[in-house]
Amino acid sequence: MHWAYLSMAIIAEVAGSAALKYSAGFSKWGFAATSVICFGAALFFLSLALRTVPLGIAYAIWAGTGVVLVSLLGALVFRQALDTAAIAGIGLIVCGVVVVNTLSNSTNH
Repeated sequence: MHWAYLSMAIIAEVAGSAALKYSAGFSKWGFAATSVICFGAALFFLSLALRTVPLGIAYAIWAGTGVVLVSLLGALVFRQALDTAAIAGIGLIVCGVVVVNTLSNSTNH
C-alpha cells in the first residue's frame, strides 16, 4: 500500500503545481486554494508512505518523479520549451529513480 500512497502524493503534488501556475501568483483564489489543498494532500500521502518507505528513498522518488511530470506538464500544457540541457537533466533524474527502484535494496519491503 505504501507505493499507492507515494503515487497519490506524486499526483497531488503535480496537480498542486499546475493549480499554482494557474493561480497567477495567488491572484486567482480558486486555483490558489486548490493548490494549497493539493500540496496538503501530497504531504499527507507522503507521510503515510513514510510509515514503511525510508525517508531518503521516498523523497527521492517523490521529488524526482514530480520534477519529471511537472516538466512534461509545463511543456505540454503551458507550452514551456525544454532545451537540451533541461532534457538531459530530467533524463538523469529518471535514471536515478529507476536505479533506486530496481537496484537498491533500500526499497524492498
